[in-house]
Amino acid sequence: METYRNETDYLNALGKRALLPAGFKASSLSFSFFPEEVSREARMNLNLILLDQPTDSFAGVFTRNAFPGAPVIIGKKRLEGLKTRGVIINNKIANVLAPDGLETAERILDTLAAHTGGSAAEYFSSSTGVIGWKLPGPQIKSQIPGLVESLQSDSILSVARGIMTTDAYPKIRSASLGDGRIVAIAKGAGMIEPNMATMLVFVLTDIDIPRKDLQQVLGRTVERTFNRISVDGDQSTSDMVLAFSSKEAGGIDVHEFEEALARVFGELAMDVVRNGEGTGHVMEVQVEGAENEGEAAAIGKAVVNSPLVKTAVFGNDPNIGRVVAAVGDFAGNAGVPVDLDALLVAVGGETVFENRRFSLDPQKENRLFAYLQDCALTPELKGYPEHDKNVVIRIIVGRGSGSATVFGSDLSYEYIRENADYRT
Repeated sequence: METYRNETDYLNALGKRALLPAGFKASSLSFSFFPEEVSREARMNLNLILLDQPTDSFAGVFTRNAFPGAPVIIGKKRLEGLKTRGVIINNKIANVLAPDGLETAERILDTLAAHTGGSAAEYFSSSTGVIGWKLPGPQIKSQIPGLVESLQSDSILSVARGIMTTDAYPKIRSASLGDGRIVAIAKGAGMIEPNMATMLVFVLTDIDIPRKDLQQVLGRTVERTFNRISVDGDQSTSDMVLAFSSKEAGGIDVHEFEEALARVFGELAMDVVRNGEGTGHVMEVQVEGAENEGEAAAIGKAVVNSPLVKTAVFGNDPNIGRVVAAVGDFAGNAGVPVDLDALLVAVGGETVFENRRFSLDPQKENRLFAYLQDCALTPELKGYPEHDKNVVIRIIVGRGSGSATVFGSDLSYEYIRENADYRT
């Protein structure tokens, strides 16, 4: 279990993970502007990830939201191209259905290409923040020379910080294999239930992996990791996971690469949930005995997305009836015949439902209360995660061999405050 005494301790750990793979540079800067929609000053971070040489090994997975932002529309188009040189990322404004959103993003990419080489068609755009506001195109373009000038090849940490909005701390995970490295950063704290949350993930590697393999591996790994988490059940308009390979290190077996990427993504996905807006507990729902993996994941999502389960967990209240009710709610509405004789539910290793009935007593209630307290985080804490403990809920439904683990967060007062005050 990883624990951090303070923010400095956490940043020291991130610094070791943040080493850029060969063939990449990164930079980040911040500037002030006045959004057209409100009469007050705001601050935006602008970030750049740039390859030393164009690469034909890149991949992407995007939100399934029917009303995606301009960067998602542009990104899908870029996947049809032959090569890419990198991605420019801004926070504060998501560039979703705003006037001239596509045109503004393309003009920014034109300016970027003029300073870094190639054409605008060789760059991705990524934006996160307020939905509906216009990007300050002229101001962003004026910052690009400084952004390019500050490129460095040492660390991705400044970009991991720069893509944050309501995130409490930056998130970086990495792995070394063969002669190369995989480094991934994520932004995400609210609007989190990816189906590819405001979640952005950028993966950099110098391992030489063919483009077709990279796309397939990325899709499978996203499905097993980021598509198994939920903070608030809201799928963002802007989710994207982009992967780039500089191909400067040697090749490796594709299965080895996929296993390493799955470890990196699994850790990063849990980081996103732990860093969720107002998170006081991370729930780890392990579902076994479903008909298939998809059904198991759906049952897990039903539990972590239940407002009644979320609030009970936040209050350290072992109200186990809410977990069983959430499973029954899903089963009844989805037409899934769950046999009560086969159903088993356990929390923190304590069996609470078995043989068609609840198994509770005062001593067990006290143990469960203490367990929930021990797993608690401080929702108001910013800068670093206190620990990586999870509230483990095990559900066996006895229908087949399908299994899945889903991670979710509770629902705290701080979540309401952050989202009520997000723009004001």
